[in-house]
Amino acid sequence: MKKIILLIAMLGILNSCKNKSEDEEKLDVSVPVTLTSVDTSGISSYTDLNATATYVVKTIIKANATGYLNSVNVASNDYVTAGKVLFTLKTRESKVLGNTVNKIDPSLNFGGPISVKASSNGYISSVNARQGDYVQDGDVLATVSDSNSFGLVLSLPYEIKKYVVIGNVFQAMLPDGSTRKATVQKFMASVDATSQTQNVLLKIDGKQDIPENLIIKVRIPKKSNNRAIALPKAAVLSNETETEFWIMKMINQNTAVKVPITKGIVTDDKIEVLSPALSPKDQILLTGNYGVADTIKVKVVKN
Repeated sequence: MKKIILLIAMLGILNSCKNKSEDEEKLDVSVPVTLTSVDTSGISSYTDLNATATYVVKTIIKANATGYLNSVNVASNDYVTAGKVLFTLKTRESKVLGNTVNKIDPSLNFGGPISVKASSNGYISSVNARQGDYVQDGDVLATVSDSNSFGLVLSLPYEIKKYVVIGNVFQAMLPDGSTRKATVQKFMASVDATSQTQNVLLKIDGKQDIPENLIIKVRIPKKSNNRAIALPKAAVLSNETETEFWIMKMINQNTAVKVPITKGIVTDDKIEVLSPALSPKDQILLTGNYGVADTIKVKVVKN
């Protein structure tokens, strides 16, 4: 009787183990993943820096005699050309004695107005005197922003100066979404002691209708490779110290394996893969690849 009971118990245990094994086989242990493929469109790294639109040269218009302003022919923001008469003035003596002397000898033309002219083309940024004001010789009457000196002043970190050479043409991106070409013209002679940046003057190509003091982004290319094999950043994994890099590559429809790589150029969204050689047909895990074993079973949910 005891033997029969023992036999029944053993059969029950074996049957239970069999059912458990079948349940485990039915359990889906695949990792849900999405896939990506290599990008062969080329890759380039760059740095975006802020530049300020400015007139580097501003001409001070001064009174060339002591007297009263007879006329003021300009206002702020007016565009003037070299040689244009901006102000006229009369000396105190000519104002007092002019009519008397002219009556005696009209050929002397004593008391005529003295002209103050613009010395360059540009915009009037400020006017400091009004008609009838009494001014002394050397007083500042107006300021002219020289239009030929307009450009972008870029604060360039000295460590990336090797990427900027006189004559380089860079892309300048305005806040309204438009772009212009900017050519490197010259480097300033000093470096800021605190920020260790050097000012660089860039000239805008084409129409110069940019307002002064506008902040503009200038893109400085650093490295490029038109034949690069690249992957999205999310597809490339690394250790904590970022000394080793790898990807998870599909070897069949439901298996992915770890493949160490050597990376090249890195941008905001892509990483160049220098080795091993990848094919456009290769499928790489884009998501579901973090914290997994070297070989995993996967279930593709989206390509």
